[in-house]
Amino acid sequence: MPLPPPRTVPELVAEDPNRVWSWDITKLKGPVKGVYYCLYTIIDIFSRYTVGWMITAHENKDLAERLLSETIAKYGIEPGQLTIHSDRGSPMVAQNVAQMMAGLGVTRSHSRPKTSNDNPFSESQYKTLKYRRDFPDRFGSLEDARAWCTRFCSWYNQEHRHSGIGLHTPYDVHFGLAGQLREMRADVLEAVYAKHPERFVRQPPEPPKLPAAAWVNKPAPAGMASHFVV
Repeated sequence: MPLPPPRTVPELVAEDPNRVWSWDITKLKGPVKGVYYCLYTIIDIFSRYTVGWMITAHENKDLAERLLSETIAKYGIEPGQLTIHSDRGSPMVAQNVAQMMAGLGVTRSHSRPKTSNDNPFSESQYKTLKYRRDFPDRFGSLEDARAWCTRFCSWYNQEHRHSGIGLHTPYDVHFGLAGQLREMRADVLEAVYAKHPERFVRQPPEPPKLPAAAWVNKPAPAGMASHFVV
């Protein structure tokens, strides 16, 4: 399956979980200069949930294929259901990865070269990771890095109140709990307003809304997306 032309703008829209995933690799400093560990993460762009991750001593296309195929199987992805977006790094464009996705009926999407905005969800997650107060300057070993990333992914999925998804956790959005939780928040705010309306000058308070869709390069109103996933 050929890659899209390098300057093609990827336009992806997801209105539910498990419709568009984004994956990337970032390097974490090891114990000495020149030693790095590679953190692979797969994130659902609608829910921001980290559906899969691993950390290795080197970039490896075979390990990337295994991570992706195991994650696709874990979530019961059907042929034609999912698009997986990434940049054009070597593991991302590797032939074995492309063949695996094609065999499973998963669509590939790639960023334009040197255009970080084309992969905003993975970039944002890595920024959150590296700005954590407990993120070390270096990891003492691969095991140390894996243990830290295990804690981070658990926190990110189940505790992090993400501003892009109405201050819900990725877990709650991914598994369909956010709507009920928003109703509970609304009931609490309504009770507060009924008791102290003077505290709210402009209008009654409402909890943040959960976006109806998530985009990679939101399509122009007059045109259709290159890939529209619902």
